[in-house]
Amino acid sequence: MAQTVRSAAVTATPATQSDVELRRVVKAFGTEVAVRDLDLTVHQGEFFSILGPSGCGKTTTLRLIAGFETPTAGDVLIQGANVSTVPAHRRPVNTVFQSYALFDHMTVKDNIAFGLKIRRMGSLQVRDRVAEALRLVRMETMAARYPAQLSGGQQQRVALARALVNHPAVMLLDEPLGALDQKLRKQMQVELANLHRQLGITFIMVTHDQEEALSLSDRIAVMNNGQIEQIGTPSDIYDRPRTAFVADFIGDTNLLPGRIDQAYPSQVQVTTDSGLRVLACTASSGGAQTVVVSVRPEKINLSLSAPAAANNCYQGHISHLMYLGTHLHCVVRLGSGETLMVRQPNRAESLGVDTAVYVHWAADDCLVLDPA
Repeated sequence: MAQTVRSAAVTATPATQSDVELRRVVKAFGTEVAVRDLDLTVHQGEFFSILGPSGCGKTTTLRLIAGFETPTAGDVLIQGANVSTVPAHRRPVNTVFQSYALFDHMTVKDNIAFGLKIRRMGSLQVRDRVAEALRLVRMETMAARYPAQLSGGQQQRVALARALVNHPAVMLLDEPLGALDQKLRKQMQVELANLHRQLGITFIMVTHDQEEALSLSDRIAVMNNGQIEQIGTPSDIYDRPRTAFVADFIGDTNLLPGRIDQAYPSQVQVTTDSGLRVLACTASSGGAQTVVVSVRPEKINLSLSAPAAANNCYQGHISHLMYLGTHLHCVVRLGSGETLMVRQPNRAESLGVDTAVYVHWAADDCLVLDPA
């Protein structure tokens, strides 16, 4: 049934290869603008994540796609059809919420069947659809239980099954793993990835968890202040951020403000505000002279003796040290007054607070970005 709906939609709109499009969408609540001139295309069958801090507009964007909000301006298209004014229950999408929103007085089976019964589907078809959904999320043996008798991970699976039983063209996931503990989150990330591969339908997930987005997504949109800062693959977003905000929000990074004082064909020399001279790759500085150098903690090498040759090499001492099992997280204070986060493998090297060290990194391992 799901494949039939998707094929029909593609036949009707042969020019499009997208399941969801937002065209210059604006959403305002009174004088407060939550989403501004948003352009977004989500391709058929991809796992797409919208990532950003609280209040950036990501949940409002998902609600606009779901039909729980109507755009103030612009168009929302699903499978080529403009659904900007179409109510939520008539859109080929289903949403899984962080709270799961299960009915406590209904069994697992009845929770999953609820939407089908509302649509007055025949009892035999409801039975088959529910059985299929239970198999997908591996909950066949718990069909007669009530939500209060389930763990958080099991409730999350029921919420997924209730959405999948309607055979939606697009699955919308609103912080779907936010209520789970860290270990269970990891397990459910694998479950979600397997479900997506098995079903082949479009998943759109909203999250503030960078690791979750990086591990699950085909592409990620990073939002800030109601706008998209960057869209790209996980490696694009992490290794080639276009703005200081994206570099800082995705994972850990060291940001060193300064000015470009020498430009070479593929590199620039930046003098930081504290006087460090840093050789870096050019990136998205937009031709600005005032820039920010971004270098990830894992790209920085740390040694007790001066390296034989290194472009970016500075002396300092360890001001803070955290043991994290597989690696060490160090804060190094340089003679210039700068502090740098450094992530090192857990080796037998003797390191401690106040240890004198050298930090160094290759020019190719840091980027020059526009501070805006």
